[in-house]
Amino acid sequence: MAEVPKTNARLEIAHVLFIDIVGYSARPTDEQQGLVNQLNQAVRSSDEFSRAAAAGRLRKIPTGDGMALIFQDSPEQPIECAVEISRVLKHYPDLPVRMGVHSGPVSAVTDVNGRVNAAGVGINVAQRLMDCGDPGHILLSKRVAEDLQQNGRWRPHLHDLGQVEVKHGERVHVFNFHTDDAGKSEPPAKFSQPKRDDRQSTASAPKKGKSQAGHFSICVLPFTNMSGEAEQEYFSDGISEDIITDLSNVSALHVVSRNTAFTFKGKSVDVRQVANQLNVSHVLEGSVRKAAGRVRINAQLIDGSNDSHVWAQRFDRDLNDIFAIQDEISRAIVEALRVKLLPEEEKAIERRGTNNADAYNLFLMARKSFVTGYEIDERRNDAIIRLCRRAVELDPDYAEAWALIAMAEMVIRASGVRGGDGGLAAAERALSINPNLAEAHAVKARIFLEEQRYDEASREIEIALRLGPESHEVNKCAALVRFRQQRLEDSTRHFEKALALEETDFASAGMLITCYTTLGDAAAVRRSAEIALARAEKILAHDPNNGSAIGHGSMALATLGRHERAKEWMHRALLIDPENITMRYNFVCALANDLKDKEAALEMLGSVLEKIGRGLLDHLKVDPDMACIRDDPRIQAMLAAAEKRVALKSPPCEAGRSQSSPELTR
Repeated sequence: MAEVPKTNARLEIAHVLFIDIVGYSARPTDEQQGLVNQLNQAVRSSDEFSRAAAAGRLRKIPTGDGMALIFQDSPEQPIECAVEISRVLKHYPDLPVRMGVHSGPVSAVTDVNGRVNAAGVGINVAQRLMDCGDPGHILLSKRVAEDLQQNGRWRPHLHDLGQVEVKHGERVHVFNFHTDDAGKSEPPAKFSQPKRDDRQSTASAPKKGKSQAGHFSICVLPFTNMSGEAEQEYFSDGISEDIITDLSNVSALHVVSRNTAFTFKGKSVDVRQVANQLNVSHVLEGSVRKAAGRVRINAQLIDGSNDSHVWAQRFDRDLNDIFAIQDEISRAIVEALRVKLLPEEEKAIERRGTNNADAYNLFLMARKSFVTGYEIDERRNDAIIRLCRRAVELDPDYAEAWALIAMAEMVIRASGVRGGDGGLAAAERALSINPNLAEAHAVKARIFLEEQRYDEASREIEIALRLGPESHEVNKCAALVRFRQQRLEDSTRHFEKALALEETDFASAGMLITCYTTLGDAAAVRRSAEIALARAEKILAHDPNNGSAIGHGSMALATLGRHERAKEWMHRALLIDPENITMRYNFVCALANDLKDKEAALEMLGSVLEKIGRGLLDHLKVDPDMACIRDDPRIQAMLAAAEKRVALKSPPCEAGRSQSSPELTR
């Protein structure tokens, strides 16, 4: 057999504009080339296209009925280009074009004949977004929209359409982009299909955010914490999230996602501006005050077109009535909009993980600690276990609390601090109560990963992603599973989503520094480091002795080239939290890569390998941050000793467990 010619491919994060001529294949053959020529002329007329091409920072990949334009510098480039093309296309009324934009990993491949093709998540998602559109639409992924929201210039032109199912059962979160003279303001037909039931809303509402079937759209702004104590923030956030979840179960309502709504947290907002920016008909805002066993909640539903109150109410009740209050708020909104609920939607609003208010409060506290801390932080995990153990004493059938116990126990065993079953019994208990709990499947995937049961880990994380695609815990677990399997494209995508879903998650930003460094995207590395530092500083403003936040902040400072300050933070973190093994591990990475102090890195790694657990040891073997020192003979000797120690402590894998190696795709 002749040797297959090899191609060269380099993976990079790029910003893709996918363009398609609608109805191309139905046109006569003699018209098709003329349409392509017209499209090429419109594209070449774009100043952004010309600038990027002249600088060698653009690839143009023909697709037969359109093209993919791959920009290398900024997500604003494909947007500028799309706007310019859209304006020019108004002079070609017989050329129906739709466009999709996404930022993600792209592999540009040149074959032996010099032809350039492209593949990867960046290309695939951009094409699927485009497929959702009608002629004239410019559709963006959530990742691009969130990047653009940082720039006030673009914010008014972004309109959240929510999630939609695309090919192969996958779901993408879509934003419509339009200006006065570019793009198309009406949502694509795919987002305006009537429901199978014949319900119609009889409420009078503005056309903004209202589909052809009479459905309404709503943004639930984060309720303001009025308790006078910053540590009560977890409670007001939990109330907001639960109301979003309740309303999301109503098929006649489009509810803006939690991560989009929470971008307004802590800001003074104009309701009309929010409604216009998100293209919604209504906005819910409110406040929460919890003290002395009582809770006071003010809530008001506002018409986004004229800033008038549709409904408002104050609840001043015993804390045990918290679930009834949430139900009343959700039902009041449904009644105010005169939307009819299906029987299963009635049940969904009433369905809670627990009916015990004290257990619920303990779980919210534990979950806040989980998302604002660093994963392998022994004191934090012990606190989570204590809080959730008390919650399940109050309500033994609280599946969410059992799943969080499993997560903390898994991390403790993986870090080598203690043994045990790594949370498997708690995860199984959660699933016996609620087999569809995505977070329980996610932690089970992590448990299997730590036990080197890679096939089972992959199966569980796929189930978790199908059941909870918008869950922070699920996406973070998926990112770590894929990272350990060296599937960096997938890992990056899930870390990005986890970052967007929880504004206090600094650890995912830290992991993205490693991912993007390996993928060769310097701009994304810097962006991730700036996010990690900003989030760490925000936490330290309320908790100055949070060793994990100091540790991650120091690594971000090192990445950003602020080396002296990074060293100062490192010393402070080691004084505050000297036994944090994973923090020390990350300092090894910073010392070896950014601070260029190999001897200090080796010395600190020695202290890590003396206590390291199986999970972190497996992580070290594939971590790109360790590549520059991993082959040093001194490290090889320390690794061999650590392997021997861990093997003596760990029970052998059970017979029948899958032992296939992680897929290497990088």
